[in-house]
Order: sequence, then structure tokens, then C-alpha cells
Amino acid sequence: MNFLRTKTEPDRVLDTVGDSLAALRGGVDRSKLLKAGLIAGAVAAATAGSAAISSIRRRTEGNSS
Repeated sequence: MNFLRTKTEPDRVLDTVGDSLAALRGGVDRSKLLKAGLIAGAVAAATAGSAAISSIRRRTEGNSS
């Protein structure tokens, strides 16, 4: 039995993100938050794409030796 209702990791992350956004909302308008989110998403996508390309190159180089 779990008497202490501790939060799971995803619940804690969501609470932290929600608290951070609530703190930002006072000083930043919605369009700036949207723009920052789009930029962060683009950077994450570029990083993932670069990692995928590097992985493919390593695999092809390993097969050709």
C-alpha cells in the first residue's frame, strides 16, 4: 500500500513546466512564447537530424571496411 501519494516523474515535470510558464506569462506576451517554442523545436529537430545522419554514416562506413 502506498500511503504517501508521491508524484510520478512525468507529473513532476508537468508541474515544473506549468509553474515556469505561469511565472513567464506576467512579463512575456503569448507571441514571444510561441516564437521561443518554435525556435526551441527547430533546434531540437536539427539536432536529432544531425544525430541520425551521423549514425547512418557510421553504419555505412562500418559496413564498407
